Amino acid sequence: MINHDTITKIMETVRIEEVVGDFVSLKKRGTSLIGNCPFHNEKTPSFHVSVAKGIYKCFGCGKGGDSVHFIMDHEKYSYPEALKFLAQKYNIEVEETVQSPQNIEAQNARESLYIVSEYAANYFANEMWVGEQGRAIGLSYFKERGFREDIVKKFQLGYSPDVWDALIQSAVAAGHKEEYLEKTGLSIRNDKGKLYDRFRGRVMFPIHNFTGRVIGFGGRTLKTDKNVPKYVNSPESDIYHKSNVLYGLYHAKKAIRDTDNCYLVEGYADVLAVHQAGIENVVASSGTSLTTEQIRLIGRFSQNVTILYDGDAAGIKASLRGLDMILEEGLNVKVVLFPDGHDPDSYMHHVGSGEFKKYIENNRKDFILYKASILLKEAGTDPIKRAGIIRDIVESIAKIPDDIKASIFIRECSGLLQVEERILLSELNKIRVAKFKKSGAGSQGQGSSSFQQQHQGQNQYQPYPDGPPDNLFENPDAASEFIEAPVAEENDLLQEQEIVRLLLAYGHELVSWDKIDNMYIGSFIMQNLADVSFQDELCKKVIDTYRDEIENGHLPVASQFINNEDRKIAELAITLSTSPYSLSENWYNKHNIYVRDESINLKATILGGLYHLKKGKVARMLMDIAKELKTETDPVNQEILMQRFIFIKGVEKEISKFLGTVILK
Repeated sequence: MINHDTITKIMETVRIEEVVGDFVSLKKRGTSLIGNCPFHNEKTPSFHVSVAKGIYKCFGCGKGGDSVHFIMDHEKYSYPEALKFLAQKYNIEVEETVQSPQNIEAQNARESLYIVSEYAANYFANEMWVGEQGRAIGLSYFKERGFREDIVKKFQLGYSPDVWDALIQSAVAAGHKEEYLEKTGLSIRNDKGKLYDRFRGRVMFPIHNFTGRVIGFGGRTLKTDKNVPKYVNSPESDIYHKSNVLYGLYHAKKAIRDTDNCYLVEGYADVLAVHQAGIENVVASSGTSLTTEQIRLIGRFSQNVTILYDGDAAGIKASLRGLDMILEEGLNVKVVLFPDGHDPDSYMHHVGSGEFKKYIENNRKDFILYKASILLKEAGTDPIKRAGIIRDIVESIAKIPDDIKASIFIRECSGLLQVEERILLSELNKIRVAKFKKSGAGSQGQGSSSFQQQHQGQNQYQPYPDGPPDNLFENPDAASEFIEAPVAEENDLLQEQEIVRLLLAYGHELVSWDKIDNMYIGSFIMQNLADVSFQDELCKKVIDTYRDEIENGHLPVASQFINNEDRKIAELAITLSTSPYSLSENWYNKHNIYVRDESINLKATILGGLYHLKKGKVARMLMDIAKELKTETDPVNQEILMQRFIFIKGVEKEISKFLGTVILK
């Protein structure tokens, strides 16, 4: 529905590093930007962004694409939704060939949930700033808590009237369906079929996703009735999964990247208070215990987490177990404990913004050492309790994947626990061995299979790695050993993919060898493929498309395949256009070793690719003839097959001779 000119403008305007950078912390490496992949769990970055090509590629899980496909994959948007998202980001007006009727909730159910949630957030905010009940109760509450108006507006705080169906009445009158109010959890239907508002008489905290869209709510009651729950949160829905959400992340993600640290607090009010103190890199676990998904979410922006605790001893002890999960994900953890039972909210308002900042900066402690001091104080002089605590501490250290970090903590805890370092190391090794055995027992077969898949074709037995012997035709039975050699299908695929890679990388450049004038490398390659058939379906599609375009007078460019409507072709083009490796300048700068780039000698690069492909095809033909020789009993047919074998063997020799000298030309 979005017209072509608008799509073109969007694609010309978007910058892949800016789009991906909103979701992933990227760092420069060689000619690429790298970061932890947002699509699968990883501790070592394998997610690459090529600014020059406008694409991303993860060499861990395989996902790749351009800016539009990144938004589609990450936000689970359709193609038009992703385009509209990018248009909004870059302030591009979207023109549609068919205008949507005004006030239609959405073109699909998921979008309808977003729309009705955004409507509710605006409704609650308006009720607090304009409504009589909202100003008297909701706004007064936030002001009494000491929150400035700019903070209240920044987080879209609001108030839900203490009326059974106030939101329902307003939303339905505005054209929204009860169905979506119910699906988002904004409304509840009772046993009699009557619909009523979930959040009544509560101050409202909208919960935003990565991109700032409202996906859920937290509502706090202001009543003192103990039978009324203090907080009510939105239930799970198609757009809200609380274990994958961090409250405040939308407002904090840039600051987390800039400071390379994330402050983690417990509640909504704590996030507001820390923001008001001028510290924006702060999030909360959104009314749920910290989950692995939330930890990984933080890890995409920074490897450093600082927990801001209140002074409640029972709460601290209960949360220690959750912090082990952070260590297990490879993040660095520090903690700050507030005095006299204060939480971040109360302490900030107690001492003011300036002193609050100073306190945090001066009172950070490494989690392991902090945990040891807390538990030792609790154990006192009881030797049995102390022994249990020592093991507990070592178990936490065992969760740290970085061996260097773990050894440092062992050394520091040795003094704190008054236990010899070797004893702690011995205990650490026992725990790790036990963990390894436990995890390895159930996955041994799988791991072996994975290893075999990764190395398939690399170490296979090949009786004749350089082809069958010249005298093979003298005895048809001698062909049997050659026939049993595994057919290197993987090698065939790699050679076909190499040709596609060369077309994408250099097809638009001119041939600069053998006095060939005014011919593009793409045309040169296609001419030399006239006698070659491709076996891989995707490679064949690319080659056929390339040939058709040239025959129609057009020279294809890489972007045509990278942005191809066939997602499999696009993924192939992206994979072949990117690499997880880049050549370090240290080879020359530090070691004075010059490593030749393939583009320096394009003749060798292009002809090498073509001849390696043809050699593989010839080897396959030799295998097929040898197989026929084994089963053929007619002497005349045997002679014909032998003569054909000799001829093709000669072709193979010529190709091998060329490949042995091509690098010297």
